[in-house]
Amino acid sequence: MDLLLQGKRALVTGSTSGIGWATARELALEGAHVVLNGRDAARLASALARIQAECPQATVRGVVADLSTAAGCQQLLRDAGEVDILVNNLGIFEPKPFEQISDDDWMRFFEVNVMSGVRLARHHLPAMKARNWGRIVFISSESGICPPAEMVHYGMSKSAQLSVSRGLAETCIGTQVTVNSVLPGPTRTEGVGEFFAKLARDAGQTLQQAEHDFFKFARPTSLLQRFIEPAEVAAMVTYVCSPRSAATNGAAFHVEGGVVRSLI
Repeated sequence: MDLLLQGKRALVTGSTSGIGWATARELALEGAHVVLNGRDAARLASALARIQAECPQATVRGVVADLSTAAGCQQLLRDAGEVDILVNNLGIFEPKPFEQISDDDWMRFFEVNVMSGVRLARHHLPAMKARNWGRIVFISSESGICPPAEMVHYGMSKSAQLSVSRGLAETCIGTQVTVNSVLPGPTRTEGVGEFFAKLARDAGQTLQQAEHDFFKFARPTSLLQRFIEPAEVAAMVTYVCSPRSAATNGAAFHVEGGVVRSLI
């Protein structure tokens, strides 16, 4: 299927690895002109090189900016320029007992996971409405509707993204601008891989045993009973970014492997 993305201008935040990189790659392969973003210049250069190696015809560039601050968001907005597609992918996670989550931790998660997307959307949404076409996608999580006991602050931030996404969609009535969310489940990102490698070492297990125990005890409702690959999430995100998804607005797309036991 041609997703009709040729020449569309896209920005994907937090796109040096994981779901962000996989989404940037998929959009570039579909012919979109993609801006990648990250905090580290070397990692960003590597991410760009990997896409260009796979798709020499791709039009991609990178902007180094730390979106955990308002100043960093302004820098990205200035250097990235106007876009037709905004994918708010940047996010952090950290397992921590609720009693140990400080005020600073709560604010840090809100600034990074929520306010980065709010600030970028606040800038780009009016221009999208003026052009009468645009796509904004928030990469939330199944944790946004099933808050995990081991990282309540993360779940809070992902629930907030769902609320912001639906609220912004309500402002796009009668236009060709859509705002949606995608809810990945446990995904084999670089950060998750490092976390489980440490978990396995500390428990004296193989990585395979640690993953098996996670799905058996921590996520027993998963129908996949395995980690989702970033490319599997990126495929859904790319569709949601495309003109083919024109009839879908204000929605939350589940790509969580059946972890959420719900009819909708």
